[in-house]
Amino acid sequence: MSATTKTPTVPEGRTVPHTSGVTRLLGDRRLPVLVTAALFLAMYITGLSRYQNYGFAEPQVFLNLFIDNGYLLVAAVGATFVIMSGGIDLSVGSVIGFTTMFTAWMVERQGLPLLLVIPLALGVGAFGGFLMGYVIHNFEIQPFIVTLAGLFLFRGLCLVISKESISISDSSVSSLAQAQAQLGFGFLSIGALVALVVLAVAFYVLHYTRFGRRVYAIGGNEQSALLMGLPLGGTKIAVYTVSGFCSALAGLLFMLYIQSGDPLHAVGMELDAIAAVVIGGTLLTGGSGYVLGTLFGVLVLGLIKSVITFEGTLSSWWTKIATGVLLCAFILIQRTMTSRRRT
Repeated sequence: MSATTKTPTVPEGRTVPHTSGVTRLLGDRRLPVLVTAALFLAMYITGLSRYQNYGFAEPQVFLNLFIDNGYLLVAAVGATFVIMSGGIDLSVGSVIGFTTMFTAWMVERQGLPLLLVIPLALGVGAFGGFLMGYVIHNFEIQPFIVTLAGLFLFRGLCLVISKESISISDSSVSSLAQAQAQLGFGFLSIGALVALVVLAVAFYVLHYTRFGRRVYAIGGNEQSALLMGLPLGGTKIAVYTVSGFCSALAGLLFMLYIQSGDPLHAVGMELDAIAAVVIGGTLLTGGSGYVLGTLFGVLVLGLIKSVITFEGTLSSWWTKIATGVLLCAFILIQRTMTSRRRT
């Protein structure tokens, strides 16, 4: 007796659904990163063609994107962890500003060596992130509210230290700020090198460790992650601790870049970091994104500033306008992608 198989029939009046190329493309999680990379490449090629007589083609112009935005890259990497988990951190800019003030006050007014102040500043930033994560998880308060409180707290602490700017004349700070790594076709600053190291570490942690998989899982569906037995509380607290640590490190790099502390340093920089993460393709709802996308997001924002500088006739406010337009465009792309996946 032989077994027979029946081919399923389609009811009359109905068609077999098929996946078109456009639908598959919109469903690809890598699409936002590829769009951001293509946008950066198109902007850079446009700059080469338009400003070739003004030195735009020099390799150092490209390397300056890392030098001038190293601190923003570090802050955006920390924000990537939080947004990937489905949260938000509005305290980034205030922690950066506080770190510049704290470091300047400790080095200039208290006479402590920079090598001792650096771990103290990083510890304060990480502890602040830990506290915010602890409150968010254990008291079940929205991250927006808790990190907004952190924003006001750290900005207020800046003014407690000093209401005026503190210039740093310490020789160790000056030597670090002026140190360069020669690459043959240009150079990178210490801040840019540190930012690239942080990016590499974050890439490995998010994509090749158990902690990274937990971050993606919690951002994708918190209830499912809880039912799977993942340590929800520990992971949430950890991502805010990482963000606080990266914000403090970004503050140290910004201090080297500016060589001063000021209570108004980095006002609004948390919005630049969030914009870089979103333009880089990370979903605001969490669970999807790549840390390399954050790199391209920062490079796009830095390239906008460079193009405006080379143009010479545009106001610096065009940077904010262009950032706003790009942010809206990428949010629309995210919305289209998520709606396609649901259907």
